[in-house]
Amino acid sequence: MPTRRKPHTTTAARQAGAGIITSRDLLEMYRVMVMSRVLDERIWLLNRQGKAAIVASAQGHEAAQVACVWATDRARDHYLIYYRELTTLLALGLTPLDLLKGFLARDGEPLSGARQFPTHGAHRGVDVFSFSNVVGTQLPQAAGVALADKMRGEAKVTVVYFGDGAASQGDCHEAMNFAGIHRLPVVFFCENNRYAISVPLSKQMAIEGVAERAAGYGMPGVTVDGTDVVAVYEAVRAAAERARNGHGPSLVEVMVERLFPHTSDDDHTRYRTAEDIKGMREKDPIPIMEALLGRQRLLSTEAREAIWAEAKRTVNVATEEAEATPFPSAREFRAHVFADA
Repeated sequence: MPTRRKPHTTTAARQAGAGIITSRDLLEMYRVMVMSRVLDERIWLLNRQGKAAIVASAQGHEAAQVACVWATDRARDHYLIYYRELTTLLALGLTPLDLLKGFLARDGEPLSGARQFPTHGAHRGVDVFSFSNVVGTQLPQAAGVALADKMRGEAKVTVVYFGDGAASQGDCHEAMNFAGIHRLPVVFFCENNRYAISVPLSKQMAIEGVAERAAGYGMPGVTVDGTDVVAVYEAVRAAAERARNGHGPSLVEVMVERLFPHTSDDDHTRYRTAEDIKGMREKDPIPIMEALLGRQRLLSTEAREAIWAEAKRTVNVATEEAEATPFPSAREFRAHVFADA
């Protein structure tokens, strides 16, 4: 069974107010995490009903994703995501209805007009770039976006998300090497859940973790507990400020658990032991976040129940509206594909 590597830094036991992150930030991040969990569970159910073709669950990654967004400047920074970024998209401003339309392939889906896989496509309003379902291709693209910003002299940061599986692709080496040479304003954000699709980390690389590679590209690398929103926030914030001030890229590796199989078409019992699957629930970021808020006296039982109830109401309404929305018209098949004559 792959071991659960201890992160180099973790700050969950700290006073939440000891720094620039506020109590209000923590509560808002928690609301996004709860909304993501409720929406993720609904999408998984829709898949089992035969209504959503495929799902790559974000359960287990919520704290890392929301903290990363919170640590950057949503008004000007760029985000190149991959397929497991449901919480990231919610944190950036997409709604449950937007995302459900994607999973159900309904008219008005904002990322690709329901022409691509769910969560694929671009969104100019929140600066999300279109990406491929081919693993790792967003990494060299992120280097290109950052190079353009540097050439224009713009103080913007490009955040690129990827998993430990993508870290084994040649695209990852090329992107980090190029970014390091040219001191590009990139934050490489690796969500390491130890299994890629089905291959344990020990069979992907001969080192302890992805962050160890950073030195080879001339950039700092840090590993943090991906269930700890404060630790992730601080690591990404430092990396983003470093990039924005012209000091080049950084690699932030967050250790997370993938609480569901790789996708709805996967059976993780074929490559994970029963003990490992049972143990991963100890790293569920939702109860960990609730415990942090409880220690800071920011979340009462009543407030917790109200937040969950509101998320469920929102997702229920969004589900009804999405299912009532028609599929895109066949007459619009060529729209946004070919230029009008």
